[in-house]
Amino acid sequence: MDVRLTYYRTGGISSYIRGLVGALAALPAASPHRWTLFHSRKDATRLSDQMAAAALWTPAHHRWERLALAVELARHRLDVLHSPDFIPPYRGARRHVITVHDLTFLHYPQYLTADSRRYYNAQIAAAVRQADHILAVSEATRQDLLALLHVPPAKITVQPHGVGEQYRPLPAAATEPARQHLALPSRYFLHVGTWEPRKNILGLLRAYGRLLQTVPDAPPLVLAGQPGWLFEETQAGAAALRLPPGAVVWCDQVTDALLPAVYNRAVALVSPSFYEGFGMPALEAMACGVVPIVSHTSSLPEVVGEVGLLIDPQDDDSLTAALQRVLTDDDWRDRQQQAARQRAQQFTWARSARIALQVYEQVLA
Repeated sequence: MDVRLTYYRTGGISSYIRGLVGALAALPAASPHRWTLFHSRKDATRLSDQMAAAALWTPAHHRWERLALAVELARHRLDVLHSPDFIPPYRGARRHVITVHDLTFLHYPQYLTADSRRYYNAQIAAAVRQADHILAVSEATRQDLLALLHVPPAKITVQPHGVGEQYRPLPAAATEPARQHLALPSRYFLHVGTWEPRKNILGLLRAYGRLLQTVPDAPPLVLAGQPGWLFEETQAGAAALRLPPGAVVWCDQVTDALLPAVYNRAVALVSPSFYEGFGMPALEAMACGVVPIVSHTSSLPEVVGEVGLLIDPQDDDSLTAALQRVLTDDDWRDRQQQAARQRAQQFTWARSARIALQVYEQVLA
C-alpha cells in the first residue's frame, strides 16, 4: 500500500489509510500474505509493526509521480499495489487497486485549487482505466464513477469508512480539559472541516444568523478546521454578515487527539456541504452520540441514514429550521442521540479491511 500521503496530511485520505492499515494488520485472514507499506523517505513513523515498511523518494502529487513511482517500485516485484489516493503509478505491480474518495474535481472544479484540478482532472480517466479494481468509499461515489467516467459496474466495490474507537460518548469531566485548552464555550453547534467553498461555510453562517434573530441566546457556532481554498473570500463574507461578537468561534487548534472531546460538547454536528465523498465528521459525531444535521446531497444521507436532519444546502431557511428544532425538541433530540450511536456502530474499520482484502485476493484469482 502506498501510504506516503500520511506524511503530508492528517485528515481525510490520511485518516482512511491509517484506519485501513490498522484493521488489516488485525485481520487473522490477512496473516498468510506479505505486506509492505511504502512511506515517504522523510517519514520515520511506522503505521504498523506487523507490516514491512519501505521508503520512497518520490513525493506525493509530484508532476512526474506516476513515472518515478513505477521506477522505484519495479524492484519490489509486487503482486498487488493499493493506491489509496486515486492515482496509481504507470506500472508498480501485477495488479492495481485504487481508492476513489470523491469526484469533486469533476463536479465542482471551482472549489479546488488550480494545482489540485490539474493533478486529478488530468489523470483520473487514465487511473480508473488502468486500475484492475476500484474501491469507492460510498455508493454516491460509485454512481459518480459510473455516470462521469463510465467505469464498468463490476470493476467497483463500495467500501465505507470505519470509525475509530476513540469516538464515543464521554462524561463532561473528561472533555473539560480539551474545552479549556481550546477556550471553547461549554455548549455549541459544531462544524468540522476545512474552511473552503465546498463546505458551504457562508450558507451555515447565514442560517445561524437567522437563528439568532428568533433565538438570541442560541449556543455559539464553533468552526473547527483549517483555512482552505479561497478562505479570504469566506472571511470577507463572514465579516459582512455582522454576527454578534462571540457568536462564531473559528478554532484551528483542534488536533485528532482533542476531536472526540470537541464532538462530545456539541449540541449538533452541522455539515451543509454541497458535496462530500463520504463525510467522516458526521460519522464521528454520531459515534459520540451527537445529532447530525447534514445536506441531502451526495454521500451524506448514506452515512446518517434515518438519524438527525437532512437539509437543502441551497436553502438557508431549511438549515435554520433544523438548528432550531435541535434546540427546542428535547424528546426528539434525546431519541436521535441514541439512534446516532446505534447507526455509527454499523461502520467499522474491520469491515472496511475485510472488503479490501477480498478485493486484493479477487484481482489475483
